[in-house]
Amino acid sequence: MKHDPEASLPLDRLSSGIPGLDEVLGGGFFRSGVYIVLGMPGSGKTIFANQLCYGHVKDGGRAVYVTLLAESHARMLQHIRPLAFFDESHIPERLSYISAFRDLETDGLKGLMDLLRREMRARRVSVLVLDGLVAAAEAATTDRELKKFIHEIQTSAVFHGCTVFLLTSGNGQRVSAEHTMVDGLIELDDRLFEARAERSLQLRKFRGSGSLRGKHAFRISDAGIEVFPRLESVFLQPPTAQSEGVALSSGVPSLDALLAIGGFPEASASVVIGASGTGKTSLALHFLSRSSAAERGLLLSFFESPSRLLAKARGFGLGLEALESAGALRLMWRAQGEHVIDELGHQLLTEVREGGYKRVVIDGLSGFFEAATYPERVNRFFSCLVNELRRLGATVLMTIETRDAIGTSVALSYGVSGFVDNLLFLRFAEDNGRVRRLLTVTKMRSTDYSPGVHALEIGSAGMRIAGLFSSDGDVIPSAHRVDQAAAQAQPSTTDGPSKQE
Repeated sequence: MKHDPEASLPLDRLSSGIPGLDEVLGGGFFRSGVYIVLGMPGSGKTIFANQLCYGHVKDGGRAVYVTLLAESHARMLQHIRPLAFFDESHIPERLSYISAFRDLETDGLKGLMDLLRREMRARRVSVLVLDGLVAAAEAATTDRELKKFIHEIQTSAVFHGCTVFLLTSGNGQRVSAEHTMVDGLIELDDRLFEARAERSLQLRKFRGSGSLRGKHAFRISDAGIEVFPRLESVFLQPPTAQSEGVALSSGVPSLDALLAIGGFPEASASVVIGASGTGKTSLALHFLSRSSAAERGLLLSFFESPSRLLAKARGFGLGLEALESAGALRLMWRAQGEHVIDELGHQLLTEVREGGYKRVVIDGLSGFFEAATYPERVNRFFSCLVNELRRLGATVLMTIETRDAIGTSVALSYGVSGFVDNLLFLRFAEDNGRVRRLLTVTKMRSTDYSPGVHALEIGSAGMRIAGLFSSDGDVIPSAHRVDQAAAQAQPSTTDGPSKQE
């Protein structure tokens, strides 16, 4: 058997033009391939195909959209006209809409195939969409006839260098004759999770290369379709090794004094856990107050708006507004709603990657937890999210609220302690008719720390550790002077980094 040199050449790729989808495909569709896009009515097939066509012609290609038993072209264009990818200037020179139902009715699959060949040849198209494969399947008298039709499409696609997309209703649970022959099978789904719905995309079959398996969420908005690959299927690289002995100040000098290296280890992940009012957000704001041009800060918040957070910081004299104006700090707010957890994760990573942020705060992990439609994913999701943030060089501080306002222990949900390096526990304690705030450092992976229960005070001057809290309710002042000395020597928050070695 002679070796065919062309058989060893890599296949050319065709970008889908749909954000996030090429990543799932491992680089895009293969040119001259034949793909089936299936899903129940309303799952997004028509928008998917149109967005693909408009993206292709925008890049200089030519496309034709062929319909069988589908909505009229006028109605279809009315529906997609408000979407950002729609551009009427490409019609009909680079993108044509053609109805082939009469050819199918008159001459069956042969008449349909003749029309498809003519369009590929005459218009020199590089993308062809056939919307309504189910009608073609119904016109076939046997599975063999339908397979022959698919085979002829494949032959013409290769001959004319055209990539073909066949749209059909249904789901991938039932194996049909045409499924066995095509190069790829993309299923779109829209599923209810109690009262909310989430759309997902799955590659049930994809010949020619590796791809991201499983379901990946997508959203349809005024911009069209955007796919959010599952974080745990994308970000598999280990985090960057930490610089030994390098720390970022917590923003609270007396807390830094409890930690052997004088702050949180660089490129580490910390969680502050406690009931409402214990000081979690206040500590996060102090951490961000040490942001600078060299250590830019980013805050993602779900529960308090930027204006409220800035007002709270102003009450402590932290000056976050000046940092924000100087570009050293960015506040992201995602009001509670029906979020997609992978969308939130990708948005955060994109901000950190493009902005080079070194101090990253997620204020309210429950905002992520509530976005998860599959709770069993949460631990893997956060492990990959935190690892990628650390790999990008970010030192991460996250907060999570507990239900018990006063208590000595707490159960961590979703295995939080497993994917973080450092854990701080804030709580209230009764003391002779008074309620005190207490702080305990319960875990530090790469540095020593001062154990014990520490009294935490929050006032107009900010946050400070007042000393050890004894079992009889006394406070042993061991660290309060650290705040005063450090405040005098504290560097400007806008001139340079606050790393300590």
